[in-house]
Amino acid sequence: MCVVENISCRPVIKPSSDVWFTNCGRAYVADLASLKGTVPWETIFATQRKDHRFFEIVEETITEDFDYHYLVLEDLHGKVRGIQPFFLRTQDLLGGKGPRVQKLLGKSRMILPSLLTMRTLMVGSPVGEGCLGAAPEDIDWCAEALLSALMPCAQYFGASLIVMKEFPVGLRSNLARFVRQSYARIPSMPYVALDLPFRNFDEYMQTMLSTAYRKNLRRKFKRTAQAAPITMEVVSDITPYVEEIYPLYLQVYERSALRFEKLTAEYLCRIGQTSPAKTKFFIWRQSGRAVAFSVCSLHDGALWDEYLGMDYRVALDLHLYFTTLRDLIEWCCAHGVKRYYSTALQYDPKLHLRFALVPMDLYVRHTNAVFNSIFRRVLPLLDPTRQDATLKKFHNASELW
Repeated sequence: MCVVENISCRPVIKPSSDVWFTNCGRAYVADLASLKGTVPWETIFATQRKDHRFFEIVEETITEDFDYHYLVLEDLHGKVRGIQPFFLRTQDLLGGKGPRVQKLLGKSRMILPSLLTMRTLMVGSPVGEGCLGAAPEDIDWCAEALLSALMPCAQYFGASLIVMKEFPVGLRSNLARFVRQSYARIPSMPYVALDLPFRNFDEYMQTMLSTAYRKNLRRKFKRTAQAAPITMEVVSDITPYVEEIYPLYLQVYERSALRFEKLTAEYLCRIGQTSPAKTKFFIWRQSGRAVAFSVCSLHDGALWDEYLGMDYRVALDLHLYFTTLRDLIEWCCAHGVKRYYSTALQYDPKLHLRFALVPMDLYVRHTNAVFNSIFRRVLPLLDPTRQDATLKKFHNASELW
């Protein structure tokens, strides 16, 4: 009889595509059902901020516009050393560009509606930053194997464009081989980070912020304090509150100029239920009613603030953005969290709050070699960071490129 501990009784990964031979072994596509329960699937992502359970939740709860797959990478001995999540979608290359660019090409799109719209294979996840799907000791091997496998994989799925979505700056040395093989690297909208060697928020303000900005914040907090008190609670499972807080997320989503993934209420519930030690939901209430919440994850001594929801009927009057940020930094200081990360956008206040940019890169290649020779020269003009003048004012803005 098989027992749980007997690895030989675990399921094996079954290909759902052709098998391609690479410089490092072979590669093939598998679906989630084939991966679940296998040893490589449960161990390869174990040290990463988002493990295999995260990818399962994303595929099963965020289904709109995304076609999910997983590229399995085997070495020459048949050992699975990499599993790279990817998804397919039709991508508008002008998404998020300014009104001037949209107007310039608007008339052309009346004649050619699909102009600069391509079926795209995106490496990574629709939710958050990308990662290489390998154990730490296999990261470089995985990058080489992935480089060999992506082109036949894209051709198999009829994709014209390959995009490595939002890969952290720390992987540039591993992914330099992509640039040498005709991929263009351009900056994505960066995250920001703040080191927290402080006892509390007041010490942070005194140490890091200018006198004028400290006064500005204190005026905001004073006006907020004149209203009914705002309280904060922290939970790992949002399920009992999801009907109350999910509409707050939708308010922020609908106001955003740049939209990609749209979270579902089921996603929010499952990430807390599946990873309660990593997941923190912060909920702010006034007179018992939720007015803001934040979805955060804890990893390696850092808090990642990933999504925010607000009630815009009161958000501006109560300065909720600054109130929530103050409370999160205060919580980090009190719980020994040494670094705070925030995802893209809202760069102006973060500049004054002395955050540093955390670059995220896009690696892009057209599957047609002739077209790609032109495309990779034009691509920097579509760099999403070009539209935000505030980014250039950060002390480490040069790191974006």
